[in-house]
Amino acid sequence: MIPRETVDAIIETARIEDVVSDFITLKKRGTNLLGLCPFHGEKTPSFTVSAVKGIYKCFGCGKAGNTVNFIMEHLKLSYPEALKWLASKYGIAIEERVLTDAEKEQQQARESISVVLSFAKDFFKSFMHTDDEGRSIGLGYLTERGLDLELIERFELGYSPNNRRAFAQAALKQGFTINYIIESGMCLIPGLDADTVITAEAAIDRFAGRVMFPVHDEAGRVVAFGGRILGNATKTAKYINSPESPVYKKSKILYGLFQGKKHIQQQDSCYLVEGYMDVISMHRSGIQNVVASSGTSLTAEQVKAIHRFTSTVIILYDGDDAGQKAAQRAIPMLLEEGMQVKQVLFPDAHDPDSYAHTHGEIAFRRYLEDAPQDVINRAAEQARALGSSDPVQKSLKVRALAQWISCIPDTITRTLYVQSCAITLDIAESVIQQEVNKLRRQQAGTQREMEQLQTQATVLPSPAETKPAYTPGIAEELAMLRLMVLYGAQRIDTTAENEEGIEVPLNISLSEFILFELWQDDLQFMDAIHQELLEFLSMEAKHQRFPTSVALMQHANPHIASFIAECIILPHDLSDKWKTYGVEIQDEQLYLKKQAEHILYSYKEKRLQQIINEKQELLKTVSADDAELLLHEIHKLTVLKSEVNALMGRIITK
Repeated sequence: MIPRETVDAIIETARIEDVVSDFITLKKRGTNLLGLCPFHGEKTPSFTVSAVKGIYKCFGCGKAGNTVNFIMEHLKLSYPEALKWLASKYGIAIEERVLTDAEKEQQQARESISVVLSFAKDFFKSFMHTDDEGRSIGLGYLTERGLDLELIERFELGYSPNNRRAFAQAALKQGFTINYIIESGMCLIPGLDADTVITAEAAIDRFAGRVMFPVHDEAGRVVAFGGRILGNATKTAKYINSPESPVYKKSKILYGLFQGKKHIQQQDSCYLVEGYMDVISMHRSGIQNVVASSGTSLTAEQVKAIHRFTSTVIILYDGDDAGQKAAQRAIPMLLEEGMQVKQVLFPDAHDPDSYAHTHGEIAFRRYLEDAPQDVINRAAEQARALGSSDPVQKSLKVRALAQWISCIPDTITRTLYVQSCAITLDIAESVIQQEVNKLRRQQAGTQREMEQLQTQATVLPSPAETKPAYTPGIAEELAMLRLMVLYGAQRIDTTAENEEGIEVPLNISLSEFILFELWQDDLQFMDAIHQELLEFLSMEAKHQRFPTSVALMQHANPHIASFIAECIILPHDLSDKWKTYGVEIQDEQLYLKKQAEHILYSYKEKRLQQIINEKQELLKTVSADDAELLLHEIHKLTVLKSEVNALMGRIITK
């Protein structure tokens, strides 16, 4: 357990805008900050952060919460793990007892694998700096490539001993189980299949004799490795990468994003390269807004990860055929995400690392400043260069150009590209526009077919996955909780009967007023989260405690914390907006009792109607005698419902 005072210190220290900006780019919008939501794919920012209130809210997917909730949701951590992450970020010490071996074994696979990977990183770093083999081969190679110790440490580079049992033995000696060592991807068992018995003696190191490049996630945790073989072994792959694991999904991770995300935000652009050394060489040249696709072709998930920090990508793939083919695959994905895409072409099949090494860092930086070209405009220039000498090839170029333009989601941007390309190619704008329209219709048709196939192939969802139908009264539950959260401590004047049945004046809190009205009709909330929060507020009110919204947002239940965020952050500050036009919006605090009464009456009316409906359904199945009793009950409930409607000023006509 983390001591309460430590939890309070973490929450007080962790600023929501500071934490969230580690993962997405935030821009000032009025009193709040705005960015692209990290929880769902979007091209128009709807993720709002309130630094004053310490909360976030996405108006696209509905996710909301506080600083701890954000880390839990984004990094898939438990509540204690999220607190530890924040404590580490802000240098807050957490006193915890050392876990026993039995407790370590009971930890979830994800946490155990993370510990193995962290140990591996330290093992490879230490071996490279302290062992003769590591210094002469691993460190020697990196220094030959022009990397200084600061850069080596920034990327936590290391070297794996050539002995194929070295890491396995060190990890086992440290107390890690062979299953987690294998599952982490650091070791393997040759010929492993479903019938193979996993033993420590059979495990060998996957990366023996390689320079090690740790792959970090956005939070800085090591989730995988890339290993480069040294020498001229022709039958061995130059680079090998960790297999996927519970902590590593290749399609989601970008190498260098952890080290470069702040610089991507500051420069509002991101260089996209192919390999580990390309990223590190860019840093060596003073260019830190750079990422690589981590040993795989660029994926849509990686594109979205970049887009959270910037809308401008500059592709620096190798100049050889493989590099240019990779660029051709990446460009449509980037355009579909609504990003501005530029490209730098290196001469003589250079890559960023070789060009910087050959020409020097100053010339490299100057080249990167001058060489970027918009990919669509460059393609139009290439098509124009063909002139009329090869009309077939030119038409193919124009169709390829239209294919790229058709990927762009924004209508205005598409139109402007069509216009500029028509001028460059000296052809009618309508020709390109017609081709773009045709391609977009085809894309829409393909998308519909895929959705239909998915629908046909989808099995019935489990109850937990099924979105519940709307239940009458839920809106009123939300409204009552909102009043209790925001204004629960405020005093209101009302009346109540004393023991003699005489009404006497009473001054109570708004929370007590709402709770009493629900209690006297024996009403509980239908939604489980609403009821849990109601019970918590009820217990607090009994002791005359009325937690502030800030305190409630630290609730250990993330659903409750999210609800609190939704209660107090709004998409627009209507009051301030209309005041600029001379329109005064009435303060709801002046009419709290009236507002609470209206919500309570509306809630009671809907719950009465719900009971009436249930009894009317029951009528269809009971005997004549029971039916008479039910009809009498329905009549009484209907009269009561009419009285409630009258209190709200409603007149019900048939």
